[in-house]
Amino acid sequence: MRSIAIRRTAVAATVVSLALLATACGGSDSASDQGAGDKGAKGKDSAAAAPAVKALSAAELGKVALAQGDVKGHKVSETAAKDTLPVDKIKTEKEVCSPLVRALMGSQVGDPAAFTKRTAVSEPKKSDPAKQDAKDTLKAMLDITTTQLALGSYDGKGAQESLGSLRTAATDCAGGFEFTADGGKQKVTEIVEEQVKGGEEAAAWTVEVEQDGEKMRFKLAAIRQDTVFVSFSSMNLGMVGSGEDFDLPVAVVEAQSEKLA
Repeated sequence: MRSIAIRRTAVAATVVSLALLATACGGSDSASDQGAGDKGAKGKDSAAAAPAVKALSAAELGKVALAQGDVKGHKVSETAAKDTLPVDKIKTEKEVCSPLVRALMGSQVGDPAAFTKRTAVSEPKKSDPAKQDAKDTLKAMLDITTTQLALGSYDGKGAQESLGSLRTAATDCAGGFEFTADGGKQKVTEIVEEQVKGGEEAAAWTVEVEQDGEKMRFKLAAIRQDTVFVSFSSMNLGMVGSGEDFDLPVAVVEAQSEKLA
């Protein structure tokens, strides 16, 4: 049985996609989502005199998260709390791999002081049924990428450490490992590094996951801007179960990065 995290994402993508298809020939949905330190000691440990870096509040974090209208060709919405998998429902055979699975499932990485989520769904590509057979038309309609954006704001160096732990996991766990998400046993079979830009730091990978003999690919990206760490976990509705690849949602990453700058 597919894990609940994957099921919820696929169902959410389907619902949003049908809504987009219904309005493809009309207008788009207009609804929106929502000094320096003390330098008294000359020439000595100025960094130690600097004030501690504080996390953004929940309200502040919500204001810098993507909203509807921020990404062309995408529908953006606030993610319901029930669609966020609690970290205690995620288990890995290797603890070092835990940050990668948490990011993959759109859950918290590290210990953020504030946390929020958004879902960005690409609009289906327009196609001409008169020039395609039914199979190709359906494939075009389902060629929709859903991205879970998990934003966390951290005190001190928490954001840097979260991205660092994700990079370490991608390197140390590249050979594959098993994990459990809400009781569903799965296995990461491959991690391949991708290129992405954004924030003060950025990283990305293609992650192949196998469950019950069925493989599917995710695109996983992350950026860090000041005290904010954002993970982007993407899947393509039309590629579920096919093992085929799809493009990293660069437009979503860039839009979120610009909003944080």
